Amino acid sequence: MMDEEKAIRQLYSEWAGTEPENVTFLPASGSYRKYYRLKGGQNSVIGAYNEDWKENEAFFSFSQLFYRYHLPVPQVHAIDTSRQFYLLSDLGDQTLFNYLSGIRKDDHDFPEDFISIYKKVIGFLPVFQVAAGKDLDYSQCYPRKVFDIQSMMWDLNYFKYYFLKLVKVPFDEQKLEDDFQELATFLNSAGADHFMYRDFQSRNIMLVQGEPWFIDYQGGRKGPLQYDIASLLYDAKAAIPEPVRELLLVYYLDSLEACIPVNRTSFYQFYYGFVLIRILQALGTYGFRGYYENKPHFLRSIPFAIANLQYLLEKNTIPLPVPMLRDILKKIISNPVFHSYKTTGSQLTVKISSFSYKTGIPDDKSGNGGGFVFDCRSLPNPGKYDKYLSLTGNDPQVIAFLEKEPEVGEFMNHSSSLVDQSIRKYIERGFTSLAVSFGCTGGRHRSVYCADELAKHVRSKFNVMIDLQHTGLENKT
Repeated sequence: MMDEEKAIRQLYSEWAGTEPENVTFLPASGSYRKYYRLKGGQNSVIGAYNEDWKENEAFFSFSQLFYRYHLPVPQVHAIDTSRQFYLLSDLGDQTLFNYLSGIRKDDHDFPEDFISIYKKVIGFLPVFQVAAGKDLDYSQCYPRKVFDIQSMMWDLNYFKYYFLKLVKVPFDEQKLEDDFQELATFLNSAGADHFMYRDFQSRNIMLVQGEPWFIDYQGGRKGPLQYDIASLLYDAKAAIPEPVRELLLVYYLDSLEACIPVNRTSFYQFYYGFVLIRILQALGTYGFRGYYENKPHFLRSIPFAIANLQYLLEKNTIPLPVPMLRDILKKIISNPVFHSYKTTGSQLTVKISSFSYKTGIPDDKSGNGGGFVFDCRSLPNPGKYDKYLSLTGNDPQVIAFLEKEPEVGEFMNHSSSLVDQSIRKYIERGFTSLAVSFGCTGGRHRSVYCADELAKHVRSKFNVMIDLQHTGLENKT
């Protein structure tokens, strides 16, 4: 067992008064922090390890304040003496991004209920920025107290060194530096008077019973109001259609005006400049994670970020001349290599099958072989009862029968955790196919139910293709 997991277990035991019954590692693809889900009795919490204790102190301080303001953030239950290990409320696994990805047919599909969810999210933003922001202890901010010129230059140089230089986009270094300085100086004049969440985007918003909860605000600091709403609305792979962005921006300004007076002309004067700097910072992240750390799934966000840049140029919304930067953006937009990342390697497909052991495990025609095979024959069998014989695991009566059995839920929790771990690694390594099969005696009840449940679970958590097949039912038709 890793030392980190031992420390997390010990902290849980001190807090709960008993050993955890189950500990599951939850790899985080966009963070160096380590997370575990610990369960015991009625308790389910998230254990976190982060060796950067200064960042932790910012998170603890902000969380305590936001909790007092009744903002939906995780409660910090326990902290160890090193300030590197802590326990948080378990908010589940469904992010706003995964929810959107699991339902949308394509990038242009944005149903009305998505807009309702985004309005809920946006309604909380002025509370973070203004109401709670006025009482926040900014001395706890890390690594910097204010989003100022130096902060902006860090972001712009991150884009230069981890995107432009890694992909070998040619540019004049001095002219680009001059443009960066001009852009940062202009945006700095917008003021930095309120709390800036810093990473206010769909992957940092959890959905719990349809309601938004907020995480990963430890990088917050004093900053301009425009930055966070720009981060949310131009979140690359969320791909919010432009008319919806405009509608939601107006909704934000209306919500903001309930807290403070707003000069909308002045707000718009700087807004698209912050959209630009946020997109450039994101491209730096995609380059660092994708090219430097060799995590290919980050590269798939690049085409979406480039589409946003193209919109800014076409609509002439960039507020300054910045000729070298504009020339670079045009080169990026016109480079077909970047657009190919949207389909390169294709998306991971998870093939989920139910089957009867009488006919055998389904073949994996992807050529990869392997995958998971879960034996459902140890579970309570509805097929033993006459009233269920003509039904299947798709029918409400059978579903009700299985859901009332605790061991069925335990079986699904364990199998789902194993599959989750593989999906995360498969996405990270650019794999395209994973097979998961559930077998029972007749292939009609338990295996069908379990396959359906896993498909729903995976769809809610990951942006993957799902191929669901019930071979036992097909063989009966």
